[in-house]
Amino acid sequence: MRDFQGYGRDLPAFRWPGNAGLAVSFVMNFEEGAEFSVADGDVRNEGVYEVIDPRAGWDPCIDSHFEYGTRTAWWRIADTFDRFDAPFTLSSCGRAVERSPWLAQDAVARGHEVSAHGYRWQSHADMGMEEEEALILASLAAITQATGQRPVGWHTRSACTPNTRALLVKHGFLYDSDAYNDDTPYVVPVDGRRHLVLPYAFDTNDMQFQHTQRFDTAASFAEYVCDAADWLAREGAHAPRMLSVGLHLRMIGRPARMKALEQILQHLRTKEGVWIATRAQIARHWLAVHGGA
Repeated sequence: MRDFQGYGRDLPAFRWPGNAGLAVSFVMNFEEGAEFSVADGDVRNEGVYEVIDPRAGWDPCIDSHFEYGTRTAWWRIADTFDRFDAPFTLSSCGRAVERSPWLAQDAVARGHEVSAHGYRWQSHADMGMEEEEALILASLAAITQATGQRPVGWHTRSACTPNTRALLVKHGFLYDSDAYNDDTPYVVPVDGRRHLVLPYAFDTNDMQFQHTQRFDTAASFAEYVCDAADWLAREGAHAPRMLSVGLHLRMIGRPARMKALEQILQHLRTKEGVWIATRAQIARHWLAVHGGA
């Protein structure tokens, strides 16, 4: 059943660590190698990217665009976060982790969270329960095997199914991010249990460089994200707020866009009342202090 009211004006009395009013979650999407590619034996290539002349057969152009994320972008992105001592959540497709386990391992060594983003980079819409469960378990196993740490968070590409949350609860996930309807975490009932939702966002997201060209320069993206942080921090003086900043290795990691990430981190590190945290840290703090309410 859809909920159009949410908290309304009755937001919970709650503070983030350090008495912060705003929790900022950087989500680094790691999908490279999990996308559809004829070169990998798939019947089609991934259709979402900056390539304007898609091919039905082997497409080295789009393949190499994805490879840029692991070959080059990861190192400059990870080193930039290190400079600001800022943790992020590496939202990882299981197959991407299988093909580049070193990347997930490096993320863990640097203190970041590795969460699950499906097995392949695909929507789960219209999947049957058995197929979806198999993919959830495959993603969980791939990440656990590579990192030695079991993922506690989940985010489906595009649409989930009516069974997704029940399967996540069944297999012990702490939270999911399959919602875009709030600026504050909330719980939902799932099979007699209360399950935590950490809403995600598509506007404060570097995907807008490619899908809509809403952001045409690093400055425009940085300004937009910083404006969102300023507004939510102001609201956070009275109620707990959360900002998700969605990033992708092959997108934000391009040289002309990296200045945006640097400016955003600089802005947040000089702003009072802001806690930069992984989604697992946010979830655990919420559950520890606020319980399942």
